[in-house]
Amino acid sequence: MIKHHPGDALLLAQAAGTLGAGHSLLVASHVEGCTHCQERLRLLEAIGGAMLEELPPGVLPSRSLADTLAAIDAPPPPLRPAPVVHRPQLPSGMAWPRALRGCNATEWRWFAPGMYRSRVSLPQDPDANVFLLRMAAGKQSSMHTHSGSELTQVLWGAFHDGRALFTPGDFDEADDSFRHLPKVEPSGECICLASVEGRVVFESRLARVVGALIGM
Repeated sequence: MIKHHPGDALLLAQAAGTLGAGHSLLVASHVEGCTHCQERLRLLEAIGGAMLEELPPGVLPSRSLADTLAAIDAPPPPLRPAPVVHRPQLPSGMAWPRALRGCNATEWRWFAPGMYRSRVSLPQDPDANVFLLRMAAGKQSSMHTHSGSELTQVLWGAFHDGRALFTPGDFDEADDSFRHLPKVEPSGECICLASVEGRVVFESRLARVVGALIGM
C-alpha cells in the first residue's frame, strides 16, 4: 500500500514538462507503480491540454512548411547499435523501474559501514545528480537538511526518518524547511532512488566531507 505521493505541484510540473531531468525521472518512477498518481497526472495533463486549446494560434515562420517537408523527404539516419546498459546487482525479486530504461548506473560503491551508492547517468542530462542508495538493516544516515530539493523513491525495504515510515513505492520530497535522520527498518536492507538539486547539508563534519567526496 503506497501512502506517500508527489504533491500536486510536482505532478503539475511533470505534466507541463518543466521539471529537471533528475526530478522528472523520480516522479516517473513513482507514477509507473501508483494508480492513484497515474489518474492525477492524467487529469492534470487533460486540464493543461484544455488550457492550450483556449490559447490564440501562434504565427509560424514563413519557412516552417518547407522545412517540415524537407525533413520528411530526408533519408533516415543510419541505424546505431543499441547502447550497452550497465547496472549494479539487485536483491532477488527486485525489478528496475521502467523509468530507468536507457540509464547507466555504476557498481555499488562503499562510502560508510553498511552503506553503498551507485551513480545513475541520464542520457538526456549527464549532469543530473541521481543515485541509488543501499543501506543495511538498522543503518541510519547522518542528520541533515538540504540547500535545495531532494526527491526519494523507495524501491526495496523501508526506512523511517522521524516523520513517517516509507515503504516500497513511497515517495518523499525534502527541502531546507526541515532536518531529518533516515533510519532503515531492522527487518532488512533498503534501496532508494534519489535526485538532488542543490546539496545535502549534513550536520556532522565527517559526513560533510564524505558527502562532498561522493557528490551529495
